[in-house]
Amino acid sequence: MGLPLVVGVDGSEPSLRAVDWAADEATLRGLELRVVYASLWERYEGTALATDLGKPSEAVLAQDVTDLAARRAHERHPELKATPVVLAEEPEYALVHEGRQASALVVGSRGRSGVAEFLLGSVSLSVAAHADCPVIVLRGNHDKQAVPGTHGRVVLGVGEDGAESAAVRFAVDEARRRGARLEAVRAWRSPAHESTDHPLMAGEPARLHEEQAVAALEGALLDVPADADLHRRTVEGHARRVLTDLSRDADLLVVGARRREGRFGLQLGRVAHAVLHHSACPVAVVPQRA
Repeated sequence: MGLPLVVGVDGSEPSLRAVDWAADEATLRGLELRVVYASLWERYEGTALATDLGKPSEAVLAQDVTDLAARRAHERHPELKATPVVLAEEPEYALVHEGRQASALVVGSRGRSGVAEFLLGSVSLSVAAHADCPVIVLRGNHDKQAVPGTHGRVVLGVGEDGAESAAVRFAVDEARRRGARLEAVRAWRSPAHESTDHPLMAGEPARLHEEQAVAALEGALLDVPADADLHRRTVEGHARRVLTDLSRDADLLVVGARRREGRFGLQLGRVAHAVLHHSACPVAVVPQRA
């Protein structure tokens, strides 16, 4: 058995939907599921104990939430081993740390903050931007299940920053597990006021850009197994808009995120950042070390 799958919970409805999805995913992969609740409750409660239980009230809540979520996962898939884990740490730090020994992380789009559903919560965004393993953020109406998919389609966004190889492998594996079609997409644009002085550009700048996109797409997919159900597409337009549009008819959208040593802040890239906020389906952000 490989590294476990980790799902972050906080008792909110989005996080419980994430548990359902993660239970499906862990079962597909034949992995243990770790159900993680993280909070620095001691910072706010000190050492005060609940008189009836002898524990800080937030700690009691955390244990109840993880126990309930683990039972929910086990009831969904009785053969699944689901382990509840409570950590007295900041959620972002705890989940990123858990991701160092995980095959993937699953998080809801938002937590108990009350932020509107269409906005991505800060914990989910931070984890997607810093984790060492793939992070699946449950965007859109995913019907609380990874399988069977509504559309039978996994979309892979192929960019130009060298972050594709890990994302391609991940997307191929996910599509294969689901028995879904993999649609690899490269967006391209022809600048509106591009000079055509160069003889190769004269008269047909758009065609040249499209050909370059086709070549880049083929290069990114060189190692995809021949028996994969793979469809290639090049689409004119901004990548973030193209992928968001395609997410409406997909069960999973996969994008790469380049991680650079020594760099701080969100390491996502503009396209990954945009689709995390606006995708109509779950988004998998797959890190690629530079």
